[in-house]
Amino acid sequence: MTERNRTTELALQPREKLIQAGAASLSDLELLMIFLRTGTPGRSVTLVATELLKQCGGIGGLLDADFDKVTSVPGVGIAKYAELQACLELVGRYLESQCRRGDTITDPNLTRRFLKSRLRHRRREVFAVLLLDNQHRLIAYEELFLGTINGASVHPREVVKLALDRHAAAVIFAHNHPSGVTEPSAADRRITERLRSALGLVDINVLDHMIVGEGEVLSFAERGLL
Repeated sequence: MTERNRTTELALQPREKLIQAGAASLSDLELLMIFLRTGTPGRSVTLVATELLKQCGGIGGLLDADFDKVTSVPGVGIAKYAELQACLELVGRYLESQCRRGDTITDPNLTRRFLKSRLRHRRREVFAVLLLDNQHRLIAYEELFLGTINGASVHPREVVKLALDRHAAAVIFAHNHPSGVTEPSAADRRITERLRSALGLVDINVLDHMIVGEGEVLSFAERGLL
């Protein structure tokens, strides 16, 4: 059997498993093998996928890795990097469209999945806002502030201006903790209260503030912090 045939055979095994048992039954390596499809001469798709996960520190690191890191693995070039970024953006847009379909944002799990798709693997802290109309339908998702790994500088005046410009009646705040720990800091609580007070002056309600970590999303509202 040639290397090319052996590579194709290895790639087909995860595909068959996916068809029979669903995508959730596959390991990170198997999913990545399906994405890559083939290896290169002398390097099987299994080897390329394994080295890619090792180089990036797992699937989470891969999804957040920059161009140089991804393409440093032999067998992964510009085309694969572009395809990976396109896949990530498609997932985010799909979840955003799901949020838009309902009359109101009533499914907290859908909101969590959407926020995780956008923020979970970001290396730096990002502060974002979901802008909602008076029936709590999504108007837009906006990323407002980008900080260091230790925090983001959030300016209430800019948040208020954006909400008024987009005619929002309510908002949901979100930011990620690159450390993976979702427990709100004292600074998180202070800025939430400052934003709620500022928006309250123009009759815009703060429905929640969600913190995206490695494996979960914490809700201020569910914690009784709003």
